[in-house]
Amino acid sequence: MSKIEVIPFEKPIADLENRIDELREMASASSTNMDAEIADLETRAKKLRTEMFSRLTPYESTQIARHPRRPNTLEIISLVMTDFIELHGDRNFLDDKSVVGGLAKLNQRPVVVIGHQKGRGTKDNIFRNFGMPRPEGYRKGLRLMSLAERFNLPIVTFIDTPGAYPGIDAEERGQSEAIAKNIMVMTRLRVPIVTVVVGEGGSGGALALAVANKVFMLEHGIYSVISPEGCASILMKSAAEANRAAEMLKITAKNALEFGIIDGILQEPEGGAHRDLAQICETIKNALEGSLTELSKMTGDQLREHRFQKFMKMGPVLDS
Repeated sequence: MSKIEVIPFEKPIADLENRIDELREMASASSTNMDAEIADLETRAKKLRTEMFSRLTPYESTQIARHPRRPNTLEIISLVMTDFIELHGDRNFLDDKSVVGGLAKLNQRPVVVIGHQKGRGTKDNIFRNFGMPRPEGYRKGLRLMSLAERFNLPIVTFIDTPGAYPGIDAEERGQSEAIAKNIMVMTRLRVPIVTVVVGEGGSGGALALAVANKVFMLEHGIYSVISPEGCASILMKSAAEANRAAEMLKITAKNALEFGIIDGILQEPEGGAHRDLAQICETIKNALEGSLTELSKMTGDQLREHRFQKFMKMGPVLDS
């Protein structure tokens, strides 16, 4: 933890782990046996971490979903897939760096992969626009989806965005039209589509790459029409009410599974996905392989109908 950015509620765990590091350094420098003291602190840290992560509030889950070391799309691709060839641009305006995608192999199965890409640190986040796509980002994704259908390749998407970029330039270039067109086209594609919500699934900015046959969420991911802070600012007139807004929005993976929004939750390493990238990528890989094997048995028409019915069943209104 001492070498990983700490979010506020993790501080008690971080203090224990920093103390463990200090004792190890002291033991090494003085050739003193401190195994018993270190083992005791490790036991206490593990117990505290287990207790803390078993009762997270929705807003604490939001903080983990936004963790600066949260696995991003390119990191996941590098460990889950092979032979990745990134393709750039929408062939209309420019190459949006907040969306990445291309051709790859998943256990020797050729796929088209697309995902939101956040940065590491301020400079990289500015380069990636904090994972918030402009229209050309969605059009890049659309171009890759069309390529997938042309060559009958499955599509894998990774979702991690606060939402589509709300700037004037994005609106001028047709932000809402780009999102709507992606959603429309994805309902009609005749190839398997599997989506994993890695961190934040923010509104239409997420849905434009997530109309899939199978949708999974990492355990501490969130999926919502608006951020807790945005909801609190609008409805409660204060972003300080974000904790309460998160409760009301039902944004957690558990909520999404209960409401039939997703098909499964992928368990994260204790303490969050950022603590063990290899482990979470193995979990993601297994989920993708299982889903694509299952979906590959369907015809194009069946895949399209399966996807359409999946989303039409969400949020039914019952007459009283």
